[in-house]
Order: sequence, then C-alpha cells, then structure tokens
Amino acid sequence: MMATKEYDVVVVGGGPSGATAAHDLARQGRSVLLLDRAGRIKPCGGAIPPRLIREFDIPAHLLVARINAARMIAPSETEVDMPIDGGFVGMVERESFDEFLRVRAAEAGAVRATGSFTRLLRDADGMAVVEYHPKGAPEGAPPVWLRARCVIGADGARSQVAKQSVKGADKIPCVFAYHEIVEAPRNGEAPKYEAKRCDVFYQGKLSPDFYAWIFPHGDKVSIGTGSAQKGFSLRGSVGALRASTGLDRMRTIRREGAPIPLKPLKRWDNGRDVVLAGDAAGVVAPSSGEGIYYAMLCGRLAADAAAAFCATGQAQALAGARKRFMKLHGRVFMILGIMQYFWYSSDKRREKFVAICRDKDVQRLTWEAYMNKELVRRDPMTHVKIFLKDMAHLLGLSGPRLDRTASTSRGDA
Repeated sequence: MMATKEYDVVVVGGGPSGATAAHDLARQGRSVLLLDRAGRIKPCGGAIPPRLIREFDIPAHLLVARINAARMIAPSETEVDMPIDGGFVGMVERESFDEFLRVRAAEAGAVRATGSFTRLLRDADGMAVVEYHPKGAPEGAPPVWLRARCVIGADGARSQVAKQSVKGADKIPCVFAYHEIVEAPRNGEAPKYEAKRCDVFYQGKLSPDFYAWIFPHGDKVSIGTGSAQKGFSLRGSVGALRASTGLDRMRTIRREGAPIPLKPLKRWDNGRDVVLAGDAAGVVAPSSGEGIYYAMLCGRLAADAAAAFCATGQAQALAGARKRFMKLHGRVFMILGIMQYFWYSSDKRREKFVAICRDKDVQRLTWEAYMNKELVRRDPMTHVKIFLKDMAHLLGLSGPRLDRTASTSRGDA
C-alpha cells in the first residue's frame, strides 16, 4: 500500500454536513480533502429555517421558494392552516444547494476528490489511511490511498466509515424516505396546490408511522413520504397522494429514495481518530424528519472537534462534537421522539394532533421553535395552557371537535 498524500483531515461524504466540515477546517488553515461520491441526490423536502440561512451565510439565489404557511391534513381530510407571522421558510434544491457548499469548501482551500470510499486502513505507524476508487477510473485500476490524521465520516445513514470504526453504528434505526420531483402545476392544474405553502398529510394510509408531504420548489414540487414499516409501499403511497391532489398529471422529473436515521448514535467517535457527522451520526429530528440544519451544525461541531484533535493529539477532543450537539439539541430531539411515538401511532391520535395545531398559541410557539431551532422558554403560562389542552385532547375530556365542513370551506386555522 502506497499512500499518495497526507492530510490533516479527510472528510468522507460531500452532503451539507461533510461540505460544511471541510469548509470550516479549510478556513482554519487545516489541510483537508473532501471525498464525495457525486451523482446522487438525497430525497429531501428541502426546507431550511432562517437560522440556517443566517449562521451559514446562504445566498438568496439558492432559495427556490419562500414558504409562508403549512397546511396539516388529518385522516378525515380536515385541513388546518398554520401561517408564519412575519417570516418565511426557505426551500432549496439539494442538487444545487449541496454543490454550492462543496464549491465553497474548495474555494476556502479544501481539496475535492470524486469517488467511492471503500475501506479505512492503518499504515505501519498506525495512522489512518482512507481507501477509495476514483470516479471514472478504468476497470481494474488500483484504489487511491490517503493518509489522514483524522477522518470525518459524513457518508450518510448507512455510513461505511461508521460501520468500520464506531461500535454500534451498524444498528442505527432508520425510516426509509421516498419522493418524486415533478413539474409545478400552473393555471389551476392542481386546484389545492399553493406555491408558498407546504402540505403535510398525517394519514395512516399514506404513512403508518410518519407523514407524507407536498413541498413547493419553485418550478418543481417534492411529493414524498416515509416509513420504517417493512412491506409498506412508499411508491404506492406517493402515487395515491399525487392522484388525490391532481399532481399525477404533472411530468415526473426524477425519483429518489434513501434511509433516514431515527435518532442520534450513542457514540460519534472511535476514541482514536474518527468522528461522525450528519446522517452518519443520526442527527435527523424525530417527528419532523428535518435534517439539513442539524447536519450542517453537526458538520461544524465535528470540524471543531477534529481541529482540536489535530492541535492537541488528544483523542477525547473528538467526543466534544456529540457532547456539544446534545447539549444544544438533545432535549428537543427527546421531545420530538416522544411526539412521534405517541401522535403517529394511530389515525385517531393523528386526528387529535391536527386538532391541536388549530390553536394559535401552538402555532406561534411551533414556528418560533422551528425558525430559531430552540425551545421557546419565555411566556411560561402559554406553555401551561397548551399542556392542559394537550391533556384534554389525549383524555378525550374536552377541546374543539374537528369540523370537517367548516375547516375545508374556510381554509383557515
């Protein structure tokens, strides 16, 4: 084995998490190589909150749509609108968004390489060696070997870096997501579609344990669903959703599917020279399935941990990435996990969940938490009021009954 070059850090995976890690490390003056497989787009609704746009300097031209409302659809077809008061959620196309992040990393000084990671090896002195096959290499050509003081595994939910180096990573639970990108309707081709509203379907027929969605992407639309239940037809679900909304008449541009992790791994590093980030670390929010912001933050924290390791040689620095992430968002992930387990377990509960979304206080606090990525601690009496309303719904003691006719005719919350 003859390693061709040596880097402070090799980042495996060029999605939002890996590209962010490579960018931050390059800006800190570290020698870094970003290895990306290329040619594959992850199924994703593409929503990014204002906090992400601010913290990671995302230019406006990458936003293909600005969403100002969400519509929640219950099993009974009751619709509850949740408008965003004075703000918006940005929508991005992952193909152009991810490439922008990779280009930005290269402009900061990261070296880009395109190919498929195969193995993590050790040189005679114990240093990590990343083995990969370059894209376009002739059949039978030898792989490329790169020496690395540190490796960041950001290669997705089924991360090979994680499986080969971090105990327990091969047992991460996943939901499988699938979506179809279609041309956006025009001139009333799909009467219920709105270009500035995300539609979220909490219906067991479309997903027995998650939800289905219709998310505007400018001149395109993402229509998808997810489930961890084996045997459930994701394609059949999306087909039924398209047929019921008139989007089956729109031209299909592409189809994509991928596993999405359900919770963060208990360990993100190997105690030696590897740290995980993004889906490889399991940082997708339960209940909502949101991952872009958390992936990019995770990439930033992994970069900081890798830089600290390179500076000190202390392997315990790598554990700092998970420690910092869970301190910031562990409580949110726990609450969202409980919500998903309880509210998505039956159509009866989904119906009550959508009913609760009608409450103005729920809407305000939900959007504030989503937009700013933190639990809203002020206004404690509102939290108490919401808790009491939730309990009333759960116990069937009180709370507004869903009026299908009124809500669908008014179209308001």
